[in-house]
Amino acid sequence: MIERYARPDMTAIWSPESKYGIWLEIETLAAEAMESLGQIPEGTSKAVREKASFEVERIDEIEAEVKHDVIAFLTNVAEHVGEPARFLHKGMTSSDVLDTCLNVQLVRASDLLLKGMDRVLDALQKRAEEHKYTPKIGRSHGIHAEPTTFGVTLATFHAEFARGRARLVAAREEVATCAISGAVGTFANIDPRIEEYVAEKLGLQPEPVSTQVIPRDRHAMFFATLGVIASSVERLATEIRHLQRTEVLEAEEFFSKGQKGSSAMPHKRNPVLTENLTGLARLIRSAVTPALENVALWHERDISHSSVERGIGPDATIHLDFALHRLAGVVENLLIYPDRMMLNMERMGGLHNSQRVLLALVEAGVSREESYTLVQRNAMKTWAGEGAFLDHLKADGDVTAKLSNDELEALFDLDYHFKQVDRIFTRVFG
Repeated sequence: MIERYARPDMTAIWSPESKYGIWLEIETLAAEAMESLGQIPEGTSKAVREKASFEVERIDEIEAEVKHDVIAFLTNVAEHVGEPARFLHKGMTSSDVLDTCLNVQLVRASDLLLKGMDRVLDALQKRAEEHKYTPKIGRSHGIHAEPTTFGVTLATFHAEFARGRARLVAAREEVATCAISGAVGTFANIDPRIEEYVAEKLGLQPEPVSTQVIPRDRHAMFFATLGVIASSVERLATEIRHLQRTEVLEAEEFFSKGQKGSSAMPHKRNPVLTENLTGLARLIRSAVTPALENVALWHERDISHSSVERGIGPDATIHLDFALHRLAGVVENLLIYPDRMMLNMERMGGLHNSQRVLLALVEAGVSREESYTLVQRNAMKTWAGEGAFLDHLKADGDVTAKLSNDELEALFDLDYHFKQVDRIFTRVFG
């Protein structure tokens, strides 16, 4: 994790203090359940609640000797609790604490990520409605195609992020499980009711069957979901980067007073935020393959997944959290240039109407193949810079034999392309 690309609320979830605090809560809740079932002396959990504490530095010191993080933690807690601490961790195994803690952290991270998604969605909807009927040229293969509106363009991204949000909700639910099942997951030395109690208190569901670890297909789906959302971030960032190109300049990132774009060229206004988002998306997606490879553990348990998750858990969630809020800020403050959008559309001399002319000729009785030939031969003259498309069509006797000048001019009505915008917005925004 790099502090430059981190927000404090998300970073706090992955701090040692937060992790050990969750460990202590798991152990304390388990003790409460054991006490209520008469399995440990009355008053044990009260003593733990009142006296338990830990110091990160002391845990590190103990771990340096014992080479086991959970034992080091329990030893440090016992230094505070005293004699009742002997009942902590009764019948449990390290994975009960580690895996349940990880899932608590992922759930908490999900809640922050959902807030980031909501901010992006709100920004996209606001700007889409603002530019619902702002004409711009649509592009396929990077080439002018047919008109659309900037609002419709933003609506496509809103729909995509809404799907991403739904996937994240599902991934959060899938990873929100708890395992307090003991060695190899058989509950041989711990009552399943303890797991149920801990799960309920932590807002989790008991893992139906654990093999000493919570199955990692759950986590693979979680990180895959983050990867898909990161790709959506990159798609929107890439769109903005293209729109900011000097030759296009239909939109650009906000450039604040005093901001500098280049150490060498004072005129530069670079899309640095969206370029940064493109890079962050690559980092987030880099967690997906290791998460998938974590699924195949040996038998009931190995720890090959552990080192991976210590890295990808914080990094992927912290980077995505930062990216979502940076993206929302970009959209909220995006500079949009409708006049430039119209100017760019007009640069191609009306070629964006070629399909309308093609269909009109077909409806007038010309075969599709012949219609295509007639339209294309006139379009290529305009493509070569030899005049306006409409003028060439009016001068082509084969075309005017089927379509009058008035009929041709009517085919160049820009508003024709926007007659279904309301329907699209209703589908996206309700």
